[in-house]
Amino acid sequence: MKKYALIRPRVAAAQTLAGAPSYVRQGSLEVRLARSFKEIKWAQKLRYKIFYEEMHAKPDWRMRMTKRDIDPYDAVCDHLLVIDHDRKKGKRVVGTYRLLRQEVADAHNGFYSGGEFDLTPMNSKGFRAQMGEGRQLLELGRSCVHKDYRANSTINMLWKGISEYLKEHNIAYMFGCASFEGTDPAEFKEALAYLYHNHLVADDFHVRALDGQYVEMNTMAADEIDTRRARRALPPLIKGYLRIGCFIGDGAVVDKQFGTTDVFILLPVERIASRYSKHFDMGTGTQANDSADAGREASAV
Repeated sequence: MKKYALIRPRVAAAQTLAGAPSYVRQGSLEVRLARSFKEIKWAQKLRYKIFYEEMHAKPDWRMRMTKRDIDPYDAVCDHLLVIDHDRKKGKRVVGTYRLLRQEVADAHNGFYSGGEFDLTPMNSKGFRAQMGEGRQLLELGRSCVHKDYRANSTINMLWKGISEYLKEHNIAYMFGCASFEGTDPAEFKEALAYLYHNHLVADDFHVRALDGQYVEMNTMAADEIDTRRARRALPPLIKGYLRIGCFIGDGAVVDKQFGTTDVFILLPVERIASRYSKHFDMGTGTQANDSADAGREASAV
């Protein structure tokens, strides 16, 4: 029980209160942050349905009993929701992203991704200096959409909501884990090698999988890779992140609980803004990032 003692939100951020603004509304669908613990529970139920029933992750006894994907980080995160107001109460949340800002993470137990990857390079003075004064990091996680809503329109609504959140909190970089389904990295070694050779993070912010969990991605020479085949093997979420200019960390991590192999994703906000400023109304308040530009260019997939 102690592990779950803090599942009720305890950060008095405006986003978790009843007055959280609506970011997007199209017909019966609305994108906004959770306004109550009840809505966070609805998001946890959706996550359970997708991660544990559809994707065969391994729940503990508390999750099985509640049919919720419970994580102590839920207590301090903001929860971006897609809500269908035409559905019955309790089933209205049809999409979600979990958002953890740097200022919140620093005040509590750090970032979730820190359990798999060494985030030290993103805490260096040089990296913070090129981020810009007053700007911060944002961790994205627990992304999922109900199977009946997996269309571009729903995903676009989620990203419009994220774009509003980025502006509101002056975010410089987003990051998090994205996954291949399966725990045998050999099954998608060509795709991992493609990511390593084409999208690896730059040396001055070289995030790497933690020792003891590190899975080598550089198992094939660049000229041995069938690029088209490797791209086809990438999960849709990773393809989407590559389209908007992400970098990939060094080394994968096998997550036995979720039945996945995880890679680290780093997204410079100015890259997204340059590609989608009109589409997502992201504005032009971001500055060019020399360190990002020095990395390997993330091309569209």
